[in-house]
Amino acid sequence: MIRPGFAPLVLAAALALAGPAAAQHEPAAATAPASATVNIQGEQQSWINDPHMHGFYDLTVAAFAKGPAKVDVPVFEKQSYAIFRDFGASRGMDPAKMQDHLKLIPRQVVKIVKEDPKVLDSYPNFVDAVFGPQ
Repeated sequence: MIRPGFAPLVLAAALALAGPAAAQHEPAAATAPASATVNIQGEQQSWINDPHMHGFYDLTVAAFAKGPAKVDVPVFEKQSYAIFRDFGASRGMDPAKMQDHLKLIPRQVVKIVKEDPKVLDSYPNFVDAVFGPQ
């Protein structure tokens, strides 16, 4: 179950994973049998395993090190954007477009962690919060 406030985060991840090639094809749901379950996010494991996503987790842990009230959100956002640009470049995407695409993620993650600090207890917890249960 996706917690309230996660929908934009999940949608952003889904769109990023789909990539431009997905726009050239019919959606999987349109061709799948009515009883089939369709993963609209595509293959996420390579993103989950990517060092940039681990870096984003580490950055989030560091941002919350002194507690949720002490998070410098603008700095966290700026540092997140640097990771997102590098991530985009490493995937052969325009870094500025990747940053723009994921621009809402840092503030959403701040909200998520404030609501449930256990998200930062481990990378698997973080992955479940950001990408959805695996």
